[in-house]
Amino acid sequence: MSELSTKYTPSEIEEKWYSHWEKSGYFHNEPDDREPFSIVIPPPNVTGVLHMGHMLNNTIQDALTRKARLEGKNAIWIPGTDHASIATEAKVVRMLRERGIKKSDLTRDDFMAYAWEWKEKYGGIILQQLRKLGSSCDWERTAFTMDEGYSADVIHTFVDLYRKGKLYRDYRMVNWDCEAKTVLSNEEVIHGEEQAQLFHVKYFIEGSDPEHSGEGVVIATQRPETIMADAAVAVHPNDPRYAHLKGKKVIVPLVNRAIPIIFDDYVDIEFGTGALKVTPAHDPNDYELGKKHGLEVIDLLNDDGTLNEKCGVPSLVGVDRFEARRHTKNLLTQSGNLVKLEDYKTNIGRSERTNTVVEPKMSLQWYVDMKALAAPALAAVESDNIDFYPKSFKNVYRHWMSEDNIRDWCISRQLWWGHRIPAYYYNGETFVAETAEEALTLAQAKYPSVSAADLKQDEDVLDTWASSWLWPISTLNGFKDSKEFDYYYPTSVLVTGWDIIFLWVARMAMAGFEWKQERPFKAVYFTGMVRDKQRRKMSKQLGNSPDALQLIEDFGADGVRFGMLSSSPAGGDLLFDEKYCEQGRNFCNKMWNALRLVKGWEVEQGYHSEVESLSAAWFEGKMSMILTDIEENFKQFRLSEALMGLYNFIWDDYCSWYLEMIKPEYGKPIDRVTLQKTEVIFRRLMAMLHPFMPFITEEIWQQLDGKNTEGADLCVATYPKATEFDADLIKKVEAAKDIISKIREIRNNKGLKQREPLVVKYQASETAKNLLDPEHSGEGIRNLIKKLGVLESLQTTDADVPNAVSFVSGTDKFYVVLNQEINVEEEREKITKELVYQQGFLKSVTAKLSNERFVANAKPEIVASEQQKQADALARIKILEESLAGLG
Repeated sequence: MSELSTKYTPSEIEEKWYSHWEKSGYFHNEPDDREPFSIVIPPPNVTGVLHMGHMLNNTIQDALTRKARLEGKNAIWIPGTDHASIATEAKVVRMLRERGIKKSDLTRDDFMAYAWEWKEKYGGIILQQLRKLGSSCDWERTAFTMDEGYSADVIHTFVDLYRKGKLYRDYRMVNWDCEAKTVLSNEEVIHGEEQAQLFHVKYFIEGSDPEHSGEGVVIATQRPETIMADAAVAVHPNDPRYAHLKGKKVIVPLVNRAIPIIFDDYVDIEFGTGALKVTPAHDPNDYELGKKHGLEVIDLLNDDGTLNEKCGVPSLVGVDRFEARRHTKNLLTQSGNLVKLEDYKTNIGRSERTNTVVEPKMSLQWYVDMKALAAPALAAVESDNIDFYPKSFKNVYRHWMSEDNIRDWCISRQLWWGHRIPAYYYNGETFVAETAEEALTLAQAKYPSVSAADLKQDEDVLDTWASSWLWPISTLNGFKDSKEFDYYYPTSVLVTGWDIIFLWVARMAMAGFEWKQERPFKAVYFTGMVRDKQRRKMSKQLGNSPDALQLIEDFGADGVRFGMLSSSPAGGDLLFDEKYCEQGRNFCNKMWNALRLVKGWEVEQGYHSEVESLSAAWFEGKMSMILTDIEENFKQFRLSEALMGLYNFIWDDYCSWYLEMIKPEYGKPIDRVTLQKTEVIFRRLMAMLHPFMPFITEEIWQQLDGKNTEGADLCVATYPKATEFDADLIKKVEAAKDIISKIREIRNNKGLKQREPLVVKYQASETAKNLLDPEHSGEGIRNLIKKLGVLESLQTTDADVPNAVSFVSGTDKFYVVLNQEINVEEEREKITKELVYQQGFLKSVTAKLSNERFVANAKPEIVASEQQKQADALARIKILEESLAGLG
């Protein structure tokens, strides 16, 4: 290896190793006799670029995949993109507009050619960006929801559901995007509070004289442009103000059409005037009222949001709904129907994609009968056949999937980009088939003379989710005879945001049981939302989302991965701050400097002392403890806890303690056995850290001597396993570390030189004897304390030591002998402060042990641990009180 640079440079190293891994085929696997591990990426929109949510989600997926790969599993992580009907069509329309081309001037085939052109140019951007993050996807399996094979699966499942009677076409109230001219799901409508005007309009009673203060009913509406489609005015049956109007009618303003006054307990007597206009074609609640009372449905809106001739006012025909609202205001004023205007705030729904105000509108659409599919998908989660992490999301899932809440799924969209619905129409009848030829055969069975030209295919495409719900099945070729599917399905885990628990997770579960009679994944880990320091969700609108690629440029991919994972509690929201990425970058530099230290030592055959042997045994034992913790954390998807435990272990125990323990005296060489052991340990640490921070770990692994570890590249090496260890030895070294730290603290506080040898004495006790007596622990612990504490001697004493600063470690008292007068008041203050702390600690432990419920329900080892803490606190308090008494 070449000489190490003084500074770790992420950009050079990241590009080098990612290219090497990919060329080496490390990310690709085929079925064999190993244990499979499979994961499918939540496919980002083909229009997408890397944002903070992607960064978190994909870092977690990569950590899981890399760990599985190191564990010797046959690991695949399937990447891909979603065609994103509405978003992509909007991008293509914008591109065409810039070229001076209108969509309306194109044939469907011409438009699709432009759409594919756009997809080929821009559609792979986010997948390239994922490489920058270090995502070890099986790129040979990259999927796209409009690939030929995938599209065939989508069409097949539509036809299958139709033939089973689980899919139908109906005329219903929908959310309508007037700009995209398509129906939207409820989840694609973003609601927010906005300023609006409330129009108080008087509907005169039929037969009364408006010119002479005729009798009427006043209603309040924010959408006066829909008045002309009113079918009734509704009041509550128990409202005394309107009891005398039973059987009467009112006249609709501007169109002079008589409509009934209906009585229904849906109306809130206390709200407004207690009367409301009923417009069945333009409000979902009004639609239900209309069905109940047999009211006329008048749809006065065109698909583009302009008013049509059904509005009955010639001057408003062809006028945009908002412009029509302004005109209606003037017309109502002129007609004497407008009583007053009132400013108020209301909740308005806007399209997630186009930001236009969404209109409730009657429309003929295709629907999936969700109640027919939900039961097995709900049961799988209830029984933990599909495991949710965190478990609390089972309640959210149960709510969505319950019979009372689940709604049939509108799966048609009025777009060209997407999977065209395989329904063909002739003579008022519908023929559903996978191909036009099959549809013609079906039609000819009833109408022998029908030709292919006579059949008209549905113009609509399927909702994007109607393809992505097949993602785990289709990406593994599950609708064909596929050994990949048999081997890798169900997938091991799905990592996704909780906000699409119904949109995607539930639907994938339904699809899995409907077509494969099997769950699509064994577990689902729900990430939290990425929020800023003010707890606001990151978004383009707020401008609070950092540029993901700039973060990688500034802090390196490993630094960003560390920043995302370290601040992301299991299932909880991530409060992002760049300081966490900076901490990750600093961690890389810390490990790089440790590498430079280790590689910079001169080496000789020489003898390694008991301190070096003891240090290695302690560190390897503690490593086994950490490995056990990591395994448990991975099982529970507590990746943040796993990473931070490892971070502290590497930073503190390896870099700050172990390397200091085995470091030779200044100017002297290190013995070869100790160095080799140190490099092996370092490489194991890099293997443990690799799933989280792949680039720096691979580089350090390669820089270290690999003779003692199998595997040329860390990416495909072997993950370390926990082994038997001496718990008593670990405990003793940890006690020695505490003694050394307190000696160093006194040295710093007293302004003593770092290399000035000190005399330390300790009071003889059973615990001190067990730790420091050579007959019990050998010379290793004593020599370790003397080496790192820079001691002239370490002696026992039976009495208080004059001219000494005392400290308590564990339950033992130590004295650092000083050649200077001790400030008694200062010592008393220090000991009193420690005494108060220990008394508070004792109080909290005693309270816990006094809690009968805790003692009865906690594991015996936990109770025993608390009891030991109590005993140790009592011992420390006794020592401190004696020290205070000795000071007078």
